[in-house]
Amino acid sequence: QVRLVESGGGLVQTGGSLRLSCGVAGRTFSNYDVSWFRRAPGKEREFVATIKWDGVNKEYVDSVQGRFTISRDDAKNTVYLQMNSLNPEDTALYYCAIDRRALRLGLPSGRADDYDFWGQGTQVTVSS
Repeated sequence: QVRLVESGGGLVQTGGSLRLSCGVAGRTFSNYDVSWFRRAPGKEREFVATIKWDGVNKEYVDSVQGRFTISRDDAKNTVYLQMNSLNPEDTALYYCAIDRRALRLGLPSGRADDYDFWGQGTQVTVSS
């Protein structure tokens, strides 16, 4: 059974930083792209960032480009999301998800349908 567990969320002031972690079990982690999504109150789920199985290619939604950094540690089966310069618009429940396809070719996908297992989410709240 594949399991993803997020941690690292919390309450932070505008301009602050948080680092989210996503631990993955039950799949050969190093073969899969992993992404972060978020859902803000009253809004649709939104793609945030993704990292390919090779750790080289990364993609970000425009609103977090330059502020967020996604990385992975295959030895720990963990993906991280370093979030800097946070603002209230970043307030959301953050989820990680793992690609349904191993060793996907080309750019990593930001489409939720391409991910088959999801974590329960970790809440990030940014106060103004």
